[in-house]
Amino acid sequence: MITPRVFADLHNADAEGRLRLNCIGTIEDLANQSLELRDGQLLTIYSEDLEVDGVVQFSEEEKLWVAAIDWDKIRQVEDFVVQAKV
Repeated sequence: MITPRVFADLHNADAEGRLRLNCIGTIEDLANQSLELRDGQLLTIYSEDLEVDGVVQFSEEEKLWVAAIDWDKIRQVEDFVVQAKV
C-alpha cells in the first residue's frame, strides 16, 4: 500500500510538536487525492524539499487533525529531473 503524500507547514506545530493539518496546501492535497483523515492513518508529509513520515491524530484541544512526527527523521528530498532524449 502506498502511503499518501500531503503538504504541511513544518512551522505549524502544536504544543506537543505535532504538525497541524489545516493549511491550504494540506486541504488541497487531501481533496486532490480524495483522502479523508482518520486516527492512526500513515502519511508522508512534505514541505518544499523536506519530508517526514507521520501518524494522523485528532486534537481534541484544538478540534483539528494533526500528525505526530519524529522531528529527528525529517529528510531532504532530491529533485529528480527527467530529461527527454531528442
